[in-house]
Amino acid sequence: MADRGCPLEAVPLPTEVRESLAELELELSEGDITQKGYEKKRAKLLARYIPLIQGVDLSLQADSRTTGPSQTAAATPKQPKSRPTNSRDERFCSDVHTEAVQAALAKYKERKVPMPSKRRSALVHSSVDTYTPPDLHPAPPDVTTGLGLGEHLHCERPQVASVRGVPRGCSGSILETADGVPVSSRVSSKIQQLLNTLKRPKRPPLKEFFVDDFEELLEVQQPDPNQPKPEGSQMVMLKGEPLAVGTPWPPSLLAALQQWGTTQPKAPCLTALDTTGKAIYTLTYGKLWSRSLKLAYTLLNKLTSKNEPLLKPGDRVALVFPNSDPVMFMVAFYGCLLAELIPVPIEVPLTRKDAGSQQVGFLLGSCGVVLALTTDACQKGLPKAQTGEVVTFKGWPPLTWLVVDGKHLAKPPKDWHPQAQDAGDGTAYIEYKTSKEGSTVGITVSHASLLAHCRALTQACGYSEAETLTNVLDFKRDAGLWHGVLTSVMNRMHVISVPYALMKVNPLSWIQKVCTYKARAALVKSRDMHWSLLAQRGQRDISLSSLRMLIVADGANPWSISSCDAFLNVFQSRGLRPEVICPCASSSEALTVAVRRPPDLGGPPPRKAILSMSGLSYGVIRVDTEEKLAVLTVQDVGQVMPGANVCVVKVEGTPYLCKTDEVGEICVSSSATGTAYYGLLGITKSVFETVPLTAGGSPVSDRPFTRTGLLGFIGPDNLVFIVGKLDGLMAVGVRRHSADDVVATALAVEPMKFVYRGRIAVFSVTVLHDDRIVLVAEQRPDASEEDSFQWMSRVLQAIDSIHQVGVYCLALVPANTLPKAPLGGIHISETKQRFLEGTLHPCNVLMCPHTCVTNLPKPRQKQPEVGPASMIVGNLVAGKRLAQASGRELTHLEDSDQARKFLFLADVLQWRAHTTPDHPLFLLLNAKGTVTSTATCVQLHKKAERVAAALMERGRLSIGDHVALVYPPGVDLIATFYGCLYCGCVPVTVRPPHPQNLATTLPTVKMIVEVSKSVCVLTTQAIMRLLKSKEAAATVDVRTWPTILDTDDIPKKKVASIFRPPSPDVLAYLDFSVSTTGILAGVKMSHAATSALCRSIKLQCELYPSRQIAICLDPYCGLGFALWCLCSVYSGHQSVLVPPLELESNVSLWLSAVSQYKARVTFCSYSVMEMCTKGLGTQTGALRMRGVNLSCVRTCMVVAEERPRITLTQSFSKLFKDLGLSARAVSTTFGCRVNVAICLQGTAGPDPTTVYVDMRALRHDRVRLVERGSPHSLPLMESGKILPGVKVIIAHTETKGPLGDSHLGEIWVSSPHNATGYYTVYGEEALHADHFSARLSFGDTQTIWARTGYLGFLRRTELTDASGERHDALYVVGSLDETLELRGMRYHPIDIETSVIRAHRSIAECAVFTWTNLLVVVVELEGLEQDALDLVALVTNVVLEEHYLVVGVVVIVDPGVIPINSRGEKQRMHLRDGFLADQLDPIYVAYNM
Repeated sequence: MADRGCPLEAVPLPTEVRESLAELELELSEGDITQKGYEKKRAKLLARYIPLIQGVDLSLQADSRTTGPSQTAAATPKQPKSRPTNSRDERFCSDVHTEAVQAALAKYKERKVPMPSKRRSALVHSSVDTYTPPDLHPAPPDVTTGLGLGEHLHCERPQVASVRGVPRGCSGSILETADGVPVSSRVSSKIQQLLNTLKRPKRPPLKEFFVDDFEELLEVQQPDPNQPKPEGSQMVMLKGEPLAVGTPWPPSLLAALQQWGTTQPKAPCLTALDTTGKAIYTLTYGKLWSRSLKLAYTLLNKLTSKNEPLLKPGDRVALVFPNSDPVMFMVAFYGCLLAELIPVPIEVPLTRKDAGSQQVGFLLGSCGVVLALTTDACQKGLPKAQTGEVVTFKGWPPLTWLVVDGKHLAKPPKDWHPQAQDAGDGTAYIEYKTSKEGSTVGITVSHASLLAHCRALTQACGYSEAETLTNVLDFKRDAGLWHGVLTSVMNRMHVISVPYALMKVNPLSWIQKVCTYKARAALVKSRDMHWSLLAQRGQRDISLSSLRMLIVADGANPWSISSCDAFLNVFQSRGLRPEVICPCASSSEALTVAVRRPPDLGGPPPRKAILSMSGLSYGVIRVDTEEKLAVLTVQDVGQVMPGANVCVVKVEGTPYLCKTDEVGEICVSSSATGTAYYGLLGITKSVFETVPLTAGGSPVSDRPFTRTGLLGFIGPDNLVFIVGKLDGLMAVGVRRHSADDVVATALAVEPMKFVYRGRIAVFSVTVLHDDRIVLVAEQRPDASEEDSFQWMSRVLQAIDSIHQVGVYCLALVPANTLPKAPLGGIHISETKQRFLEGTLHPCNVLMCPHTCVTNLPKPRQKQPEVGPASMIVGNLVAGKRLAQASGRELTHLEDSDQARKFLFLADVLQWRAHTTPDHPLFLLLNAKGTVTSTATCVQLHKKAERVAAALMERGRLSIGDHVALVYPPGVDLIATFYGCLYCGCVPVTVRPPHPQNLATTLPTVKMIVEVSKSVCVLTTQAIMRLLKSKEAAATVDVRTWPTILDTDDIPKKKVASIFRPPSPDVLAYLDFSVSTTGILAGVKMSHAATSALCRSIKLQCELYPSRQIAICLDPYCGLGFALWCLCSVYSGHQSVLVPPLELESNVSLWLSAVSQYKARVTFCSYSVMEMCTKGLGTQTGALRMRGVNLSCVRTCMVVAEERPRITLTQSFSKLFKDLGLSARAVSTTFGCRVNVAICLQGTAGPDPTTVYVDMRALRHDRVRLVERGSPHSLPLMESGKILPGVKVIIAHTETKGPLGDSHLGEIWVSSPHNATGYYTVYGEEALHADHFSARLSFGDTQTIWARTGYLGFLRRTELTDASGERHDALYVVGSLDETLELRGMRYHPIDIETSVIRAHRSIAECAVFTWTNLLVVVVELEGLEQDALDLVALVTNVVLEEHYLVVGVVVIVDPGVIPINSRGEKQRMHLRDGFLADQLDPIYVAYNM
């Protein structure tokens, strides 16, 4: 390793200054002082010496100091100050590594990465720069909204027929993008940065793909032909030295205890220390023996349950002892052995929700534990239930707690002796282990193994009688238990147990104890050596000369080498001999695997290997010479244990022996290993009974081997080298990376400046069939947004450079929030669990799916299209009919005489007023359910006449003028509509502006009035005042309104004559609506089309004057307008009108009305259905009590212009089934701009059918029917029956040729009630002429069709319709304008949104759109702002998994931000414009790399 002192070494600083600096650094690393305070104090200390160090930048010096060895300075007191890189188990920077990382970072130019933006309130403390500036641009006008009151202030921008207008008043600084959308430079510059970043070539070039037309096969990572391959010969099994024969071993551990307890009762066995380092108690061998006997007697004779003894020999008993009480633990452990009970030591559970505590409970349950032993103090500290008993922890079995302090135990009679059989294969104890996935397993150790292990350790470590051992490790498991509780008793040793709490307060305590007690051996972890380095300054009188062996229990960790080197450097001058440091390797399954022996015990000299990181990732050992950056330096962990055989086998598949230069899993065959995973036979066989094979397939030995979970190789002198653990292995593509190595690289970036106490967790998650690396770090409380973002980008570069692997997600969490393992480390599996569940609550996230995910399917290449003629021939050959269908023929259905008489609606109303004057047509309900106004035939006729007279006289209008009707939903709207028809004017219905939200709703009203060329506005007095008010003037130019007339009190006058149109093709009314893509389009409806529409609906729904229907829809456009204003007059039925706005104050209004008026037919919108489902979910019982009964409903139709929302309709049906609603009743309608009613279920005919299609095929514009529940299946419900007189065909979107049955194409419609064309101010009809007058390019080229702009397919079903024909079902897939073209495939936003909403319970709503080929996902967060960042990774994962798409930007916003129109459809284009103009005030915006 490179020898470098710290840069300050150049100037001889006085010792006291050095010590003060060291203290400062310790304070900084512990988080006791802020970075700023640290720098200030440091500058002050160094002020006098600054001129001497002029050439060096101090901040860099602070960072580049490392824990590296510096033999040159070894003998002098001027030691290099090692930085406290962390206070955490097992992870330390080696200085080669730090150098490598700094060099790697220097190679990269600072590349600009877009920084996420975060809302002020979402930051605990943030820098001002990332703050989203307030809006300078006016919000775009709103064209909506039925649910717009207050909380849903939706932002809708009207635009005229596909012309996207820029809102007025926008400053010129806004960028114009290609399609004319204003963009604030802030968002777009970030997106530009992101695009620049993504243009960089990805590391693995895309390989050849398997392309099948249908299946999107994920790319298989091909092995790199140049990758290193092992070239050595096959290894041979390595034999350890034999166990010494002739040594007088005690026959068993309990025999040894009895011998020492009776012959040497005063000999000290264990000394316990308190947190000040004082010895509080020394347990002698006599006391240990007598107390263990007492406990054994109590356990066997004094505990009963239902008069039976509670325990019998062989039962398992939990040992719950704190790390500060080794004495009681030892008594409990030996007491159990004496009573032939099996101790299961576990951690003390502190709260009901401890990390991993549930899995420990599972272990206890599976072991059948009923009794837990603990100390008095510990029992008092456990959480209690109301009864005073200890609570049952989550997942734990019910336990009896027994306190083992003296007064609770019974003294055994003189003649009582335990019958303990402690030899042979019986289980002696069970040690717990937590696996990579977080499950806890129990490893059983038999009496024979226990004894053999103690003997092997005694021989390997050269323990002798009455030696003193200082133990810093956890005495409940692993090396702490093996050396400090078991082997020590066998050799009558004296153990000084140093608790973790004392180490935290005084990291030097263990060294002081070695010195005080002249200990010959010490048992530590790298962490303890590292901590003591930081604290040794100023300690003059400590000496380590008594040590003959310093056992480093985690010596197998690749990063322990730097701690060992640095420790030796500093303490060699205090009597520490280099050969004393003995790293060892152990595993829970195989116990101790190898340990380095000092030369006097026959050990060879220690060795180091500098290995190529790239070679290791392929599992090959290459000693690195030239490439100094990506290397791993490891030390040997000594020789194999006495009496053991060791070999190295392949990590995956059959356990063949590895070659000598290959990394594999170390396997041990010995009498001193664990025997099984308790109760788990399957995995026991694969781990504890492995049979390694030679290349020829013959077993290496007749004895089975135990897999250790350690990865390594056998080096020169038969020394064992470990390079990682199986648990920390992450297989990315064809390479494997060790989590510990990645942590070390991240720590080397700038450990102390940023990461809190060096706490970093690295693990992998499977996304899209490959492991992806996730790195989670705790950031220091004083870190700024800029710091954290810069650190994240540098870590990505360092890992990329050193490991050649991309990090999928980098998350930062606030200090002290990661789940902790019992002794202070990070609980990795729990962290991973939280990440996947979305409960990690990071404060910063950087996702890099673009760089990591290289196995996406190949983008689809558009094949040259098959011509329309070949398509037809192909269908004929395949025996498929052409996809066309039609409703019933109109001619057979009624006499043409009546149809002629009903050609003009104005005539119909006059005829009804004459023949049935008092027949009620309309009832309007308010929120309380009371009727606020009604209209009979004659009342409506008279009101219409008054309106017509007023228009002629006051408005001086001429025939054919356009009149805007701005009314709230009600009878006035209907009357003024007919008033316009009576005087020959063309009505345009407009939703009134919202008084609380004028700024967004008024511009839309103004725009429709202008675009429709209305010469007059009819409205109420209240709205008239609003249109002319001061508030209105702030939003629009109120001087340019046309004449505004209010109709509140017009005089009773008749018109001289009622206008009769010269021909049925004359324009009757204009229907304006905003499409979901934000385009405002008005269509022209002629008188002929209007009456044909009413006639079709009448026939389909069987409407007669005696019928009543309930309508809860907005009356301004489309089918809602027709049902509200036209149908009742045409068919004579009575309509109960329920304005959807009233549901906001009374959700049950609509259903109560349906029940009260016994409506057979009712119509609603999706927004209404959603309000009822969400708002009445818990109230069905109360509604039933109030007598609400929905059994009268034959059909309840949702008026929609989209794919049926099957989950919503199903949950609505299920919810209100209790109120008598038949499951068959709920269906949907389908209409669009060119024809407002194409499908409508009606009262007769077969029920709507549902099919399941393959979502992947849909992306390729194909329909492939699959079974329900098959992967990637998508349910599609038929959109109701095709109306009488309507013909539908499916045409190819590009060739315009007809398609076959079950083929996806554009739905074309031909019908007498098609609209006659667009009405727009810019005269853009030419652009859209073919929307209304399209012809097929082949086949029937004569029929004129209207193009709906929707994708769908027809399918002939097995059902028969009323005429006895087989029924053709029409399935709508989605609007063509809305689809996203990504990677050559066509995606429907709703499918991606459905996946995203399922990703986390806090996602209330979601909308997606694309921007410069990036997929942008906007999610509404229903929850706390600090949970916002949990969603970023989950959203990215789910879209990758289910749609094979990489999300470019994730935007998290408040509920109600995604604009919804009155039909309940998302206005994605408005959302996009709002996002680009920076008007959403997002909580967080994450730009995925």
